[in-house]
Amino acid sequence: MADNPANNGAPGGMPALNALAQYCKDFSFENPNAPRSLQQQSEGPQINLQVNVNAKQLAEADFEVDLTLEGNAKAGNDVLFAFELTYSGVFRVQNIPQEQLHPVVMIECPRLLFPFARQIVADAVRNGGFPPLYIDPIDFVALYRQRAAEMQAQQGGQTLS
Repeated sequence: MADNPANNGAPGGMPALNALAQYCKDFSFENPNAPRSLQQQSEGPQINLQVNVNAKQLAEADFEVDLTLEGNAKAGNDVLFAFELTYSGVFRVQNIPQEQLHPVVMIECPRLLFPFARQIVADAVRNGGFPPLYIDPIDFVALYRQRAAEMQAQQGGQTLS
């Protein structure tokens, strides 16, 4: 045991994914029709949500990953509330094969960020006078596959010269 100390440097080529930092990069919450929007609604609101993941390489093994959640709640044509959150993290990825690097960054990193972003949205909605909005878990594997299929379809429509 003493011959093989564990450290954050991913000894022996062991794959490693470390969150170096997490932060709220951009956040907006709007309650445009308050206090009228706070009155009891006869029906539940219609919730709309969009999710986006972006990443950029900062150093050889470091990536900044942005998880963007945009959403709103409407009752009929009236907007009850709207929000936009970009919650980001800096991750160090070591000893991951090159062909697996992109999926790890675009799936596992936002998966680690999501619970924190979800809580920020829930707290903001509650602080806006509504019951907290707890966003259902997101299948980042399905989101990744969907985006990959969209990119493939776009590239398939282009001609190479």
